[in-house]
This record gives sequence, C-alpha cells and structure tokens, in this order.
Amino acid sequence: MTGKMILVVKGSPREKGNSSILADQLVEGAKAEGARVEVFSLQTMNIQPCDACSTCQEAPDAGCILDDDMQLLYPRLRAADVVVIASPVYWFTMNAQTKLFVDRWYALESPQGNALAGKTFAVILTYGDTDPVTSGAINAIRSFQDMFRYLRANLAGTIYGSANEPGDVHSQHELLEQAYKLGQRLAC
Repeated sequence: MTGKMILVVKGSPREKGNSSILADQLVEGAKAEGARVEVFSLQTMNIQPCDACSTCQEAPDAGCILDDDMQLLYPRLRAADVVVIASPVYWFTMNAQTKLFVDRWYALESPQGNALAGKTFAVILTYGDTDPVTSGAINAIRSFQDMFRYLRANLAGTIYGSANEPGDVHSQHELLEQAYKLGQRLAC
C-alpha cells in the first residue's frame, strides 16, 4: 500500500530560509511514516499573477490560460491528499511568492466546486518579530483559515515561530520537532 501524497510548497525566496527549513523537517517526518512527498520552491518557478481574464470560469475545462509553472502545479494540487504551504511573513502577511500561488487557485473553481474542496492543508510560517500579532503572522493565519473554510478543507496544523536571520530556526528545537511531528501526523 502506498502512503498519502503530500505536496509541499515553499514560498521563501531563500532556499535555506527558516520556513523552508521547517518545511524540510515536516517532509522528513512525513517520509518516515511512508508518505510520498513532492516539494516545490516557488522562488525557482515562473508563476505569473492572475490577469482576471475569467477564461477559467467561462470554460472551466480549459483551466488557466497562462502558460507558466502553475500548469505543473495544478495537477499536483488536484492529486495531493495533503497540501503544505510554507511562507515567511513579509509586511504583515504571507509573502508575495505564496500569494501569487494562492491567487491562481481561482482556476480550480468550477460549477462543481473547487478542486481543493475537502483536502487537508497545513501551514508553516516564520516571522521576524517576537509576537505573532505584531509581526502580522496572525493576519496570514487568519487568511489561510478563511481560505480553507471557503474551500471546506481541513486545516490539520499550523506551525509558526519567530526566526529573523537565515537559519535562526536551527536553534529552536521545539519548533523543529513540531514540524517533524506534524509531518508524521499528515502521513497517517
């Protein structure tokens, strides 16, 4: 029997950024429990902003007409049992790379509902302030909660913590362990 398919999407512009490090810990935990995991770094991908053409809504079978790397991600989003989004908090919410990715979910809407409806999600956030409220992390958390509520999706876990300089999270053993254990839970 094959394990769950987990799609991990890293929004950090730093390959070894703090949210990416936590995402890697989650991946290790998931793989330890037999999950199949695919990881994509948005920074290395060409994802254009939605241009509001509405072609995806007028002809739902056409999907998004923008020819970019979302075409690679759409089938993976549909096939995944679990989607994990890791993002640093920039200017009081998720960063731009992550927001572009999320905005393009519009093309997953159809008269039958959204292709992400009922899926399981997890979120990883890191921020430079010492507090999730003053850092804006709470805004990102609320945005994700609202999105998943709209999708009628399950938010299985949110890992968040303060880590400003690249690699700061390496010294936060409890946060690293939380990410690993969330990966294990998501695999089951």
